[in-house]
Amino acid sequence: MSAKFSFSGHETFHCRHFWLKKGYDFLINDHHFSDDTAVIELGVGKNMVSAIRFWMRAFGLVDEKEQLTEIAHYIFGKDGKDPYLENPGTLWLLHYLLVKTARASIYSLVFNDLRRQRREFKKEHISNFLKGKCNERDYKYNQNTLQKDIGVFLKNYLRPRNKVKNIEDDFSAILIDLDLIQEMGKVESGGYTWYKLDSTEREEIPKEILLFGILDIHKNANSIAFQDLLNGFNSVGSVFAINANGLFNKIEAIVHDFPSIVFKDDAGNRVLQFKSSLNKWDILNNYYAS
Repeated sequence: MSAKFSFSGHETFHCRHFWLKKGYDFLINDHHFSDDTAVIELGVGKNMVSAIRFWMRAFGLVDEKEQLTEIAHYIFGKDGKDPYLENPGTLWLLHYLLVKTARASIYSLVFNDLRRQRREFKKEHISNFLKGKCNERDYKYNQNTLQKDIGVFLKNYLRPRNKVKNIEDDFSAILIDLDLIQEMGKVESGGYTWYKLDSTEREEIPKEILLFGILDIHKNANSIAFQDLLNGFNSVGSVFAINANGLFNKIEAIVHDFPSIVFKDDAGNRVLQFKSSLNKWDILNNYYAS
């Protein structure tokens, strides 16, 4: 995680489905978000220009100098694998990048830490958790900024349950199809809405996306303990909220399809081992080719 936290920059806009492609096309054509013509070129308001800029950074599609990254070209480029985000695996990949990049701190903090403390929560619990993390680092925060960030965080993942005012807006959030966070409803006493982020088997995650995450985080590792895969910081178990049974099933599928990977279980000491090195981009290529 970055040395300091960031809870602002999105201008209270969640990431719309086509914003990342729009941002990529804008930058690849030699434009800059600071250009006076950015509003016209992107076809959105000034605050939305700032929001698109923020989300491009948050998903790791640009670096600190706002240069497009390798993964940005891979997904959204002229020969990109899924520029219009039609493949569910790409959404899981983007979620992984969002948590791992930690440019928007709340995503890393919630998936790596908060969900281990409690699987059911309300906004107050997230707020108190974030304030506690800030206090640990003597990081000064603004209460109003935290509340807005929590609202945007939830909107990126939640499907609207009740009658919505703007269908196009409320169902445009880029990650709602992942169903990672659910709204449980309001408790009558106090009227607070509760949310749930369970660790489940996540059968819907493609094994190749999971393997890409393993190779990306555990660079050049010859062996990785199962518990590190399940509970380590930015591990696939943490980022994707997978339970032990689900992770074991994914590993079995990976071992079946990739002969250079073996899984050993000696007296409860479970380890994933690599007999030869694998290229994470080759893994993605195999996935999109199929």
